[in-house]
Amino acid sequence: MDDDIKQALLSRFSDYLDAADDEPELPDDPGEGTDLYSVFVEVAGLRSEVRTESRLVKDALDQFRDVFDLLRTSQAAVQQEQDRARSESRDRERAALRPLLLDVIDLRDRLGTALKLVAVTRPGWFERRFRRTAPGGAEWQEGLRMIVRRLDQVLLDRGIVATQLTGGPFDPGLARVVGTAPDSSVAEGTVIEEVRTGFLWDGQVLRTAEVIVSKGGNDSGERV
Repeated sequence: MDDDIKQALLSRFSDYLDAADDEPELPDDPGEGTDLYSVFVEVAGLRSEVRTESRLVKDALDQFRDVFDLLRTSQAAVQQEQDRARSESRDRERAALRPLLLDVIDLRDRLGTALKLVAVTRPGWFERRFRRTAPGGAEWQEGLRMIVRRLDQVLLDRGIVATQLTGGPFDPGLARVVGTAPDSSVAEGTVIEEVRTGFLWDGQVLRTAEVIVSKGGNDSGERV
């Protein structure tokens, strides 16, 4: 290349550099500013999306909570209805069985009374003369005792037990007073005899007992 041409090109390049130095310097790179703005826009968009998603999740949780509360309430209502149905069924069953059980208890009382009577009855002249077995003999009494024990077991299997009130204070919820008698060895109002045994059915009164209670300061021995 010609030296004159080279010199001319170098001169023009030098003039270009001088002109570039004289131009005002831009404060920021436009490309860099554009990138930061894009980042800020994306971050703002993400924050908005996060808020939106959070609201949606909260609404969904609230709806699920309402559903769970409804299910819990429904389950409680169903359980109460089942308990009520079972209670009514048990009450109907008890109401149907009560007369029969009272008849069984009455039969037991009659057999017990018969045992007490034959225990104090002596054989008559005819039985002694001809050595026949009296209707109140030992075998006959044992048969009655077996029947009484069987009835007691039947009652016990159904949760029915006899009250044991003798020696304890009178309880109007379990018994009624049919007589009084003086007894200085116990406190006044103490049950000293059960004329008719009471019975409990699963802790509830099936038959009220009839009792005689002590009455202090009365020596007449009166019984009503």
